[in-house]
Amino acid sequence: MKSVAKRLAAALLVTLTSFAGCGSGRLVLPFTIDPSALALPSHGAQLISHEEAIRGIAAILVRDLKLPMPPAFTAYVYSGREGFERGLVVDANVSPLRAAELSEFAVGIGKRRLLLLNDEGGTAHGREWFRLIAHELAHVSQIELAQGEGRAEQWLAEGMAEWTAFRVLEHLGLDTLVERRAAAIGHVRDHPALLDGRLDLDALGTPRGFTVRHLREGSLETYQLSFLMTDYLIRRHGFESLPGYFRMLATGFARHESFRLAFGQTLEEFEREILGHLGRVRR
Repeated sequence: MKSVAKRLAAALLVTLTSFAGCGSGRLVLPFTIDPSALALPSHGAQLISHEEAIRGIAAILVRDLKLPMPPAFTAYVYSGREGFERGLVVDANVSPLRAAELSEFAVGIGKRRLLLLNDEGGTAHGREWFRLIAHELAHVSQIELAQGEGRAEQWLAEGMAEWTAFRVLEHLGLDTLVERRAAAIGHVRDHPALLDGRLDLDALGTPRGFTVRHLREGSLETYQLSFLMTDYLIRRHGFESLPGYFRMLATGFARHESFRLAFGQTLEEFEREILGHLGRVRR
């Protein structure tokens, strides 16, 4: 693996060059979204091309989950990690250092009216590809709701994106939320935060804190922990409480106050409650 310093040096070179078209391993797909014209796919087998997959999954988010999508957004599909890293800098205006860090573990990014996906080898299809698209489109919707990036509790943003992705797979006949919930419980059974009895949601709620935690404690485990906590909120308050939370952020409420208003308890109170709940389901 290249060192971050070497990857940063390489990433800086993109400011001197540009790349375009499929020949460079970069597919550009502009989308306009008219909710009344979106056709719901009935099964994943209908989503053959990248364009069909993105449009079909956007339709599920809008028509099934009532999540807003921007009237127009652009999707970029790259053919490998290096192209994905360059795209983060050139297409998404991410700093070279952050792009180098993200490309080490991420294969997709949802930003404001932008969707960036790494299709390593050009063979992406099926359940995990659809899950990735749905997860990142959920972030695009969250940013639209909050009218800005990085305003929400990061664990809640990631947990909602995972829940949304699993709901999309269920709609496409490729998975079920029940099975994903059971699998997530298995993944977090020995999560360090649960063993220590301290989630530290305040730190997990920041983008940097979330990154540090999942690199230290395991990416899958941390995302699944976030999914289970979000799933708990959804089962108690309904899915519609989550868009409501993100809309509050757009009005100027801070993330902690928005959480209290949306879910009727402080973050500290929720942390104590969810620790007890997860302790019971682990046993």
